[in-house]
Amino acid sequence: MSDTPRRASAFSGHKTGHTAYDWLNHDQRGVNVLATAQQLLQIERVTQKALPPALAGSCRVARIEGDKVTLAVPSASHASKLRQLAPRIVQLLIQTGWNVNEIGVKVQANLLQGEIKTAREKDVNPLDAQALAAFEHLRKNTPDGPLSDALARLIARHKQ
Repeated sequence: MSDTPRRASAFSGHKTGHTAYDWLNHDQRGVNVLATAQQLLQIERVTQKALPPALAGSCRVARIEGDKVTLAVPSASHASKLRQLAPRIVQLLIQTGWNVNEIGVKVQANLLQGEIKTAREKDVNPLDAQALAAFEHLRKNTPDGPLSDALARLIARHKQ
């Protein structure tokens, strides 16, 4: 055992749960953080109802300041479409009880980083023996050329 003193746990002596939610509810600063996060999520849910599905999936509420809500999107094209829909979003937020008069838009290029799978990360289902045999038969009966080469690469990749 080392001679260095151990830090007391944030939960020492408390009969609270050990979840992040419990910890945030433990003191005033945490309660404020939790309340702000809940507001952001509530406004985000309402906002997403006013947007087309593709835009809703890439739009996040970044900030609430007074009667202005700032929305973050990953590209300028998303921002352009969002600005067109801003009056509809404001109207829906007002209807659901939020005191909002303005929508701001901020482009954050790395907003969805980690949420979008790249071509290399996509889910791949390996071909079974019957499918491999069918592709091998097709390759043997295909004249030499780009298609035959592609079939050979596909077969080699799935045999591994």
